[in-house]
Amino acid sequence: MESIVVLVLLLFSCSTFTSTEAYDPLDPTGNITLKWDVMSWTADGYVAIVTMYNFQQYRHIQEPGWTLGWTWAKKEVIWNMMGSQTTEQGDCSKFKAGTPHCCKKDPTVVDMLPGTPYNQQIANCCKGGVLNSWAQDPSNAVSSFQLSVGSAGTTNKTVKLPRNFTLRAPGPGYTCGPAKIVRPTQFITSDKRRVTQALMTWNITCTYSQFLAQKTPTCCVSLSSFYNDTVVNCPTCTCGCQNKTQPDSCVNPDSPHLSSIVSSSGKPANTPLVQCTSHMCPIRVHWHVKLNYKEYWRIKITITNFNYRMNYSQWNLVVQHPNFDNLTQLFSFKYKSLNPYEGLNDTGMLWGVKFYNDFLSSAGAFGNVQSEILFRKDKSTFTFDKGWAFPRRIYFNGDNCVMPPPDAYPWSPNASSNLVFSLLSTLIATLASLLIILN
Repeated sequence: MESIVVLVLLLFSCSTFTSTEAYDPLDPTGNITLKWDVMSWTADGYVAIVTMYNFQQYRHIQEPGWTLGWTWAKKEVIWNMMGSQTTEQGDCSKFKAGTPHCCKKDPTVVDMLPGTPYNQQIANCCKGGVLNSWAQDPSNAVSSFQLSVGSAGTTNKTVKLPRNFTLRAPGPGYTCGPAKIVRPTQFITSDKRRVTQALMTWNITCTYSQFLAQKTPTCCVSLSSFYNDTVVNCPTCTCGCQNKTQPDSCVNPDSPHLSSIVSSSGKPANTPLVQCTSHMCPIRVHWHVKLNYKEYWRIKITITNFNYRMNYSQWNLVVQHPNFDNLTQLFSFKYKSLNPYEGLNDTGMLWGVKFYNDFLSSAGAFGNVQSEILFRKDKSTFTFDKGWAFPRRIYFNGDNCVMPPPDAYPWSPNASSNLVFSLLSTLIATLASLLIILN
């Protein structure tokens, strides 16, 4: 029996990290697509515009932004760039007449910062690598840069496609496929009377996997209701456990020198420094069933940031619940229905109102945002029994949050009485059986 259990655990652990994990059931077609358009040929290469499209409905790239890398197929160099720059120049000592921008075999490119001089900009550049999600802000879900490539092919037949593309946002998580030649991109002139096209175009598709991005979850969900005094907290050690041998693994919010502790932490800049909690998650989403009316019911959502080193700008929340097909009113959040599958409207995307609550501050007194949602009841499906009023799934900034186990959900009064009655019935039946046997 023990060997069977071990075998099952091994199979589960192996299947957890398969390539299918990049598939997101709530955003099945979501990806980041890179379009590499060759716009003109030069004496020793070409000029290209690279455009990054974030086709993910709710997953965005926040500060410090994206980092793009690849490996040249031959001995190409980058003579100059606009709208972005490489992080290293490399060894350009063999060039006498002029020095290229980058001579590395595997360049790493980052976006320019806002405020870059106009003569170094192109359209859709210079956002510090920040890329918003397609559903939340499609106008800012695109990023572009221009590069002049030398020591390369000068025709469609002699140019070689780069290989081994990588995308960090800012850490791991994205896996990029090979470059594929596609139909040349067409461009419409500003007067809309003429169409031009690229000389050559290839695409690269990158998909996200939460398992590659981090080893532990980044958020969890807690639950409560008006009909039960029980508050179901996030599962213990959801995102890690407090390390008693390393006191700096988390921060006590009651510490008298809190600000100095946070600023003097020796952890890397992107590593969370969280408040000491039982769950140790940077983000907690609380779902409270607040009120019950004759034809409506009301819930309250609170998002709390326990990370002292991270502010979340343009955050978003994705919630799956069957009553989203009958949402009546939403207070202080914006909403967009997500319909990944035809005929099924059970998923909603929520985010903050600009300049009001679209910025989630770091841990502390202002490190939370909240709103309430009013649903209209569907008499054929609505119930408070068996945890129906609680969400099926919650994502924060595109990462799946850990839910409490279903048997821990707050019971409705009727369900509690039914449970007690069932237990009493079982107990009485057991006692009666024992009496029969004894007699």
